[in-house]
Amino acid sequence: MRLNSIWLILILLAGAFSLLYLWFTLFPGRVSPETWQYFSADQVNLGRQYNKVLRLTFIGGFLIQAAFLLWLVFTGRAAALSRWSEQASGGSYAGSLLLFFLILWLLLLVLELPFTFFSGYVWQHQWGFSTQSLASWWADYAKGAGLGLALSAAGMAILFRVMGRWPGAWWLAGATLFSAWLVIQTYLWPVLISPLFNRFVPATDPAVRTLVQELSQKAGLPVDQVLVMDASRRTNRANAYFAGLGRTRQIVLYDTLLRDYPPDQVRAVVAHEMAHWRQGHIMRGLALGALGSFALWGILFLTLRTTVPLLYGRYPPGAWAVILLFFLLASFVGTPLQNYFSRGMEKEADRVAVMLTGDVEGAVRLQEDLAAKNLSDVAPAPFIQWFSYSHPPAMSRIELIRRAGGQ
Repeated sequence: MRLNSIWLILILLAGAFSLLYLWFTLFPGRVSPETWQYFSADQVNLGRQYNKVLRLTFIGGFLIQAAFLLWLVFTGRAAALSRWSEQASGGSYAGSLLLFFLILWLLLLVLELPFTFFSGYVWQHQWGFSTQSLASWWADYAKGAGLGLALSAAGMAILFRVMGRWPGAWWLAGATLFSAWLVIQTYLWPVLISPLFNRFVPATDPAVRTLVQELSQKAGLPVDQVLVMDASRRTNRANAYFAGLGRTRQIVLYDTLLRDYPPDQVRAVVAHEMAHWRQGHIMRGLALGALGSFALWGILFLTLRTTVPLLYGRYPPGAWAVILLFFLLASFVGTPLQNYFSRGMEKEADRVAVMLTGDVEGAVRLQEDLAAKNLSDVAPAPFIQWFSYSHPPAMSRIELIRRAGGQ
């Protein structure tokens, strides 16, 4: 396959970001003096140790997959595997697509599995975050992999069908379908898929229900259900989130949140999640995701048209490897932009949450406790924060909360 300017830009940016990410993971730099007002040296050092290995695992997994796909695509191996798939399937185009897809899916799964297992099971157990047994972890992994296989196979089949039917406009259909998938993930995933992995029961504690109802009235967001999720089956981490369709809204609270955090901090968490809905962050995120989707699919269209030759008027099965490589590199390079918008919405939610609760100290204590219990890196290198933080680090959030409260 030919190496055009789009590929050069993606590869050079991905390489530069990877080197910087590795450098600042290994050498994070000094800690600001303000940090010591809220966190001890032990907390800072433990947070850095814990996150250092996770970051190395993340970048290692990315580089392994990127190197494999680059080798496959630019050495002609993908084209050779594509031709073999066509022969093995007896000349059936659909059969060759499916065979190529399954082989590539399995190879990428084998490459990714060691990193996923280490970061998701071994490392979490070593630091006391995971409560999951090995059998349970493998069961979850199998369900996730099976679901991913089914969805990606369906997506691939639809994409190649559309590419053959509308050779000049398939990217518009691809971007539209991907945008629709974002909506499904946001609104239907918590309702249809999450129950496959966790159990949800109505909150029975009157104090919790009263807390939620009081905040919902202040925020002007009626809440139909307050659910508790059995997160403790897998982790000691705490969280909460909103879900629902149309006018139906439900808030889901991790049982670990109710177990490990005092009422004022639970209140701060609920207020923060309500602020996201009140400020329209869900719809804003979907709109930004759709815009990014159309831009990426348009660039992919130009890339394939200039680098992958058609075979009898159709893209060969090997084009799937090119598509995967493109999205792997583009999503990695686009991570800082996605996180820039995400951090902006998180800051706004923190400000609005303080307005809803009127409790600055409770919100500050929440950030301190979350950072300490989750071993957050409270003093990341500026590049690491810019590149990979979807939420502002703890110190930034504490400073913002105090400003929002007029302190």
